[in-house]
Amino acid sequence: MKCRVCRAPAVLDIRRHNAAFCREHFVRHCREQVRRAIDDRHMIAAGERVLVAVSGGKDSLALWDLLLDLGFEADGLYLGLGIGEYSEASGQAARSFARERGLQLREVDLAADYGYDVPGAAATHRSPCGACGLSKRYLFNSLAVEHGYDVVATGHNLDDEAAVLLGNVLRWETGYLGRQQPVLPASPGFARKVKPLYRLGERETAAYCVLVGIDYQVEECPMAEGNRHLGYKEVLDALEARSPGAKAAFVFGFVDRAHERFAEDAGTEREGLGPCEVCGSPTTSDVCAFCRLRARVGSRAVHAQ
Repeated sequence: MKCRVCRAPAVLDIRRHNAAFCREHFVRHCREQVRRAIDDRHMIAAGERVLVAVSGGKDSLALWDLLLDLGFEADGLYLGLGIGEYSEASGQAARSFARERGLQLREVDLAADYGYDVPGAAATHRSPCGACGLSKRYLFNSLAVEHGYDVVATGHNLDDEAAVLLGNVLRWETGYLGRQQPVLPASPGFARKVKPLYRLGERETAAYCVLVGIDYQVEECPMAEGNRHLGYKEVLDALEARSPGAKAAFVFGFVDRAHERFAEDAGTEREGLGPCEVCGSPTTSDVCAFCRLRARVGSRAVHAQ
């Protein structure tokens, strides 16, 4: 197996591209895919401040590294979720990456700063992943707005986007389909949200980290067991094995040709927003979902005493 570019021995093949690459040209491939995503979708303009949602895993650390390599000004934000040894290892990976490169990593600890952790919140929510996702979305946005960042960048890769899209199509979640795109524009109270890795699969981000020497949290979150999106990924992996490029065709085709048909359903969700009575963040109700979650966790803790 030889590199498509230079014919040197290849380190990785990418079947959807019908190509293999040596180390140098694979790293260049990753950089080019992220640059193309940013340029084609107008994700980040020159001089804008970027806040990278850092988990300590392969995707977020690869994203941070690639953004810096492309010349963007990017800081990191790590959320301590309180998931035992998993969170400890994740935080250590994020801190080590930032320290070794002299980068700014902001940190928020859910338990210390907001009075709850994900295991505790999961008991009051439909699923641990739901409580975790709600907390992340709120805090990444609110802290970006508070500290003057123009853009929040997340490490959602092609596999993630394909799995979410499949779930939304199976249930015809038109509001979610309207919001599923690589860029969510800024609006009052909301920073722009971008997904620069949506053209790269998770196998590629893992290989990138190994080849450029990024140590990351290898273990999957122990609270994600049973998450339906993991099942969707298994289905899509089987399809990809039979038809390389199926995931890319599915996601890119939706973004390019179908997304606009659902945009109107998503647009109404940011209309008629008012400030949360507790925290002041934009919300459609008197109290935002994040503050309601905190209140439920606090109430449960009081009753348990």
